Amino acid sequence: MEAGAAAAVPSLREQGNALFKEKNYLKAAAVYTQAIKADPENAALYSNRSAAFLNLVKLTKSLTDAEMTIKLRPTWEKGYFRKGCVLEAMERFEEALATYHEALKQNPQSAEVAGKIKRLTQLVREKKRSKSAAVSDKHSEKVNGSQSATTHEHQQLDEVRSFVKEVIESSMKEWNDSNGKVDAGVRFCVGKDTSKEFLPLVGVDKAFESPDTVNSCADFLRRYAVESSSMAAVLVVPKKAIAFPQVWKGQGSRKWKASNSNGFFIQMETSALRRLWFVASSLEQGHNVCRTLEQLDIDSHAVLPPLFR
Repeated sequence: MEAGAAAAVPSLREQGNALFKEKNYLKAAAVYTQAIKADPENAALYSNRSAAFLNLVKLTKSLTDAEMTIKLRPTWEKGYFRKGCVLEAMERFEEALATYHEALKQNPQSAEVAGKIKRLTQLVREKKRSKSAAVSDKHSEKVNGSQSATTHEHQQLDEVRSFVKEVIESSMKEWNDSNGKVDAGVRFCVGKDTSKEFLPLVGVDKAFESPDTVNSCADFLRRYAVESSSMAAVLVVPKKAIAFPQVWKGQGSRKWKASNSNGFFIQMETSALRRLWFVASSLEQGHNVCRTLEQLDIDSHAVLPPLFR
């Protein structure tokens, strides 16, 4: 590495860190890339760029940088932490948990890693328990199945359809009536057989600040769905309220017709079906009004991870 290039690295790193704090992840990643070209053996730069890519939902690139961090500094917990965060975002939870354990092995004093392990251990346990229950229910249904069960399923499906239609219509009305504003929240189609009273609306206005806040919110919503015996949940969130994941950024399949427009997302979650729409908005005589309702590929653009497993 030339002396001039080496001298520029600390400055570039500081620039990248400042851009990252401003949540300008795209420019931060670009600056970290410049620094890496000047110092390709600097593990901290790959770690920082991995975090920027994660916030841009460029998960493959983020994982590659996390693994390079580990390769360059195999005893530094940060590389394992970065890799764990990406694997968690990819919903590869058991791999993420194993990676967090490796991070804790490198730094047993890390409260942040310990917190990740505690939360993810519970999530993996709940996922296995719900999967086991689903298999048991399916077996029981095969043994004791009847026409009445099918009728009940059709009734539930009709109820969910009506619920989702009502949420979409009321959200679009709220946007039009309030000149381009809608509260970020998750509406639950709460089960009638629950023994407790549950609010049908959970506010999530602070959920989309970072990967951690999104995952924490999703964990809470999953538990809420189970405890309230909900059949469905619908997220409504303005585009402007989302710092992460900025699903409208990217090229190719990640682009859609109105991806540069103002508007809000509607994401439907049930145990059998997931759907995502974007409601684009435009100015008409100085007033924000809903223009189109466009269905998106939820695998490419999901705002929240699955809530029903």
